[in-house]
Amino acid sequence: MTRLAAKALVAVVFWPSLFFFWFLGPFGFFLLSTTSSELCPLLETRAGFLAAANGTLPMLLAQDLLYAVPIACLVLWGRFSPDTGRATHIATCVKLFAIAVVIDALWTYGSSLNCDGYGQAFFSPLWQMTGYLPVAGILVNIPLYILTFSLGRTFSTRDDVAEDGSIRPRQDGQ
Repeated sequence: MTRLAAKALVAVVFWPSLFFFWFLGPFGFFLLSTTSSELCPLLETRAGFLAAANGTLPMLLAQDLLYAVPIACLVLWGRFSPDTGRATHIATCVKLFAIAVVIDALWTYGSSLNCDGYGQAFFSPLWQMTGYLPVAGILVNIPLYILTFSLGRTFSTRDDVAEDGSIRPRQDGQ
């Protein structure tokens, strides 16, 4: 498989996963990864709230694995086209993604423990503070989205085509 074909294949995975998982996914995944509003009034003990919140963890893990697909594509593209400048941007994306995953996990788990206010009596007020984590998540996700989108655009653009449309010979002899 040629390097160009491999880059194109990664692009075929990157763009749909970025659109569906990052832009549309949060709307569906949030509903699936928190305790249902109908279940909250039925829970009466601390153990019940913990069990319900722990039951959301597999969906949260699946969500994070799907969200990692565009980041994995960036890492693969970085392997196909090594560039120090891009490598530092990819490393920044990975770090921002890890921070976003932790913030999202704390927010989702805290939302499940609070359970529309029904679980507040059973847990520390610190878990109630997780309601403010979406603000921190937005502050991390905006630069992550911009950096990921711009890196994806850079990597999926052919580097052997000049702006006038002419094809340049490759520098590395391949």
